[in-house]
Amino acid sequence: MEIDAYLKIFKGKKVLITGHTGFKGSWLSIWLHHLGAQVVGISLDPKTNQDNFVLSKIGDQITDYRADIRNLDEIQPIVEKEQPEILFHLAAQPIVLDSYTDPVYTFKTNVMGTVNLLEAFRNSKSLKTGVFITTDKCYENVEKDYAYKETDSMGGYDPYSASKGAAELVISSYRRSFFQDTDKKIASVRAGNVIGGGDWAPFRIVVDIINAIQKNEIIEIRNPIATRPWQHVLEPLGGYLLLAAKMMKERKFDEAWNFGPEKENIVTVRELLDKTIAAYGQGEWKDVSEKEKLHEAKLLSLDITKAKTQLNWHPVLNLDETIEYTVDWYKRYKSEDVFDLCLEQITDYMTLWKNDSSLI
Repeated sequence: MEIDAYLKIFKGKKVLITGHTGFKGSWLSIWLHHLGAQVVGISLDPKTNQDNFVLSKIGDQITDYRADIRNLDEIQPIVEKEQPEILFHLAAQPIVLDSYTDPVYTFKTNVMGTVNLLEAFRNSKSLKTGVFITTDKCYENVEKDYAYKETDSMGGYDPYSASKGAAELVISSYRRSFFQDTDKKIASVRAGNVIGGGDWAPFRIVVDIINAIQKNEIIEIRNPIATRPWQHVLEPLGGYLLLAAKMMKERKFDEAWNFGPEKENIVTVRELLDKTIAAYGQGEWKDVSEKEKLHEAKLLSLDITKAKTQLNWHPVLNLDETIEYTVDWYKRYKSEDVFDLCLEQITDYMTLWKNDSSLI
């Protein structure tokens, strides 16, 4: 079956997205709306007036709820009222450094918030397919030149990473305890460092670059030698959509999955920085690593063999294209319709995806 046929599965389906006001959630909402899905979102308010959710005005085209995933009593009534068929759970406290400042909020949101969505999923008569998004940082990172497989141990040095490792254990427990002999299927997905237009979260490398360039300031960089698997936001989202579509057809896909870039996209912060500055056409930076006392992993990559061989998924964009898509958004968002800008990038990406003969 061609990728086009899989994506058509979402037409007319009611899809619940948690965290839809966030960076990845807003892009997923736009993409699913474009595919003809009836999108229902549950989230806290967007962080800034520049967020992709706000500028794209996607909230006007979907069913938009404000609720806290830490409170099941807020979530359950919405699920019962809307009767969605598919769930994408993205809501989280996503910042490593913030997890040091408020570890209790981080664990409540990322662990108990996941528990609450699993409970809502378990209790719902309509929900049959659930994709739970965690992170590549859920693995016990041994800081070696090694790409983590889905079967590797969960762990986490910092509270954020530990909370996501714990969430993975919770998801696995629910899968085995409650959904083995039912028509309900859940999967967990782990992505690398995602970049793209419309992200304004603090302590994110591309956000720091863009903010500094637009203010004509020196870009301050932590850990320039840290290695990360960089990918455009549409890459893992495409993987999530393909996975959900296949889960609707067969049970064998309700497992854990890595969605990372190819090896050539696994580069240092410095290399990403230099390429982004070159693409933007301006910018200077300095290393502020000495000021930072909190631990961040310096080496991290994912093994995506399973997604390639069993889902027939693989990344479409190389590193230069990933940066080009990202910089293009930030250069154009102030003067153009942001929804149309996002849709243009989505449709361009879908064309590349469909034309890739190996993605069938």
